[in-house]
Amino acid sequence: MKSILPADTYTVLNKTILTDIDIKIITTLYQPIIGYLSTSLYLSLKDDLEKSELVSSEYTHHHLMSKMQLRLEDIVIAREKLEAVGLLKTYYNETNIKHYVYVLFSPIMPNEFFQHPILNIVLYNNLGHDEYNKVVSLYKTLKFNLSNYEDITSSFSDVFTSYKKEDIKVEDIVKKDSNNINIIPKIDMNMIISSIPDDMVNDRCFSNEVKELIIELSYIYNLSTNDMGMLVRNSLNEKGMIDKTFLRKSAREFYQFENDGNLPTLIYSKQPEFLKKPVGDKSKLAKVIYTFENLTPYQFLKAKYKGAEPTDRDKRLIENLIIDQKLKPGVVNVLISYILKTNNEGLKKSYVETIAGQWKRLNIETVEEAMEICEKEHKKMKRIINKDKPNKKDVSKKNIPVWFNKDNDISKMNSEEEKEMDDILKDLI
Repeated sequence: MKSILPADTYTVLNKTILTDIDIKIITTLYQPIIGYLSTSLYLSLKDDLEKSELVSSEYTHHHLMSKMQLRLEDIVIAREKLEAVGLLKTYYNETNIKHYVYVLFSPIMPNEFFQHPILNIVLYNNLGHDEYNKVVSLYKTLKFNLSNYEDITSSFSDVFTSYKKEDIKVEDIVKKDSNNINIIPKIDMNMIISSIPDDMVNDRCFSNEVKELIIELSYIYNLSTNDMGMLVRNSLNEKGMIDKTFLRKSAREFYQFENDGNLPTLIYSKQPEFLKKPVGDKSKLAKVIYTFENLTPYQFLKAKYKGAEPTDRDKRLIENLIIDQKLKPGVVNVLISYILKTNNEGLKKSYVETIAGQWKRLNIETVEEAMEICEKEHKKMKRIINKDKPNKKDVSKKNIPVWFNKDNDISKMNSEEEKEMDDILKDLI
C-alpha cells in the first residue's frame, strides 16, 4: 500500500449512474458488511462530485479528514473495504505530487446481491437470522393478482408515427456500472476441468461466469480442488451444463455437513499458500510456524480453549480482525497466542484491536513477521519496566509464548508445552 499524507491530492471520478435506490442498497445491504465509516466515505466522495456528477475538483486528503472528522489511517481502512466489495477503484500517480483518482461504482442490484455466494453469506452472518429476513423483506416484489384485468397498454406504434431515418450516432454516454469483487483463486481450475470426461460436458459449460462462481464458492466454503471438482460433476445437467443454483446449494450443504450445520465465516480460512514458510525445516520452531499457518483462527482458538466452543463474542472479534483489519489468518493465530499468554488467557477487544491496527499499518502478512514483531514488542516492554522500576525483576517467562526463540529458546520447550503443540497439530497430520 502506498504511504499517504494529508497534503496528497485526489479527484473523484464517476463512471456510473448513482440513484437514491443505490444509496438505499448501500446502507441496508453493504453497510452491515463494510461498516458505517466506509459507507460515510462513499457518500462523502459522492458529495465531492460537481453538478455534472461525473468528475470532482481536485482536493487534498486533509479536506476529506476535516469533512469526516477522521484520522487519515481510518479513511484508508474505510477505503480498502469499499475496494474489497467493488464499490470503489483507486488509481495512483506520482509526478511532482502524489495524486489519487477514486472511481465510484454502483452497488449490484438486490437480486444479484442475495444470489452472490460471498456477499449474501457474510450479510447473513453479520446480521443474524431475524435481521437478515427483515432486510430481505425490503426488496421482495409486490404480488398483485392481475388475472381479472385486461392489458390495455399502448404500443409505441399506437402513439408515434414513422419518421425519416437519419444517421445519428452518440458515443461515450455514461451507463450504470458495477465492479466485480476480486478474489485470488485457491483451487486449480484446470485440474477440475480436466478431471471431467469430455462426453459429460458441453463446449460452453465452463464460461467465465461459471468459473468465477466456482472460485467464489471454493473461497467462501473453504473447499479444496478435489471437493470442488466433485461438486461440479454432481451439478452437471442432462445438457452437459452446470446447474448454478444446484452447485450453490450443494456447496452450502457440503460445508454444513462438515461443520455441524454451521454456515461459514472468514474465521474458517487458513493462511494463503503463497505466504507460508517453505516445507523441509524439521525444527521445533518450524513446527510452531506450521501450526499457525495450517489452522484456521477458529480451530486454533478452539484448541487453546481445550476443545470448548469459542464464545460468539470471541468469534466476532476474530472475524473483525480478518474483515476490518484485513489480517491474514496465520497472523491472527499468532496474535491470539500472544495475547492469551500475556493477558491471563483473556482477549480484551480494545487491546486486541490496538495491536491489530499496528500490525496492519506495518503490513504484517506472514506468520514469521508476526512472531518477530511480538518478540520486539515484548523486549520493548521489558526495557520500559526495567527503566521505570530498576529493582523489579524481569517480566516472568511464564507470561510469554513458548515460541519466543531467543529469550525463551523454543528448542527447550518442556514436555507439557510440546504436548500442547502436538495436540493442536494432531488433526493436521
